[in-house]
Amino acid sequence: QVQLVESGGGSVQAGGSLRLSCAASGYTDSAYCMAWFRQAPGKEREWVALIVSNSGSTNYRDSVKGRFTISQDNAKSTLYLQMNMLKPEDTAMYYCAARAAPGLCLFLRAIDTWGQGTQVTVSS
Repeated sequence: QVQLVESGGGSVQAGGSLRLSCAASGYTDSAYCMAWFRQAPGKEREWVALIVSNSGSTNYRDSVKGRFTISQDNAKSTLYLQMNMLKPEDTAMYYCAARAAPGLCLFLRAIDTWGQGTQVTVSS
């Protein structure tokens, strides 16, 4: 059974940094694509960043480009999101997500497995 467990959320002031981690288990091989999504109160869940495991290719939503970095460890069992220069509008529950089969994981319907989420709060 595939499981994703996030950690690393918290409260910071604007301009600060946080590093989120997501431990993946249950894969016989690594997931094809892993991503971070976020959901603010009263808003829809949105894609933040993705990484294609085999190639290491990454992609980011425009609002986080240059501030956030997605990465994996060498074993591809842990996903990270380094968040710098945080803004109040980054406040949300952040979810780790994975897609086992080939295909980009930037759409909600493309995701096979979700983590439970970790809260990030940025104060001004």
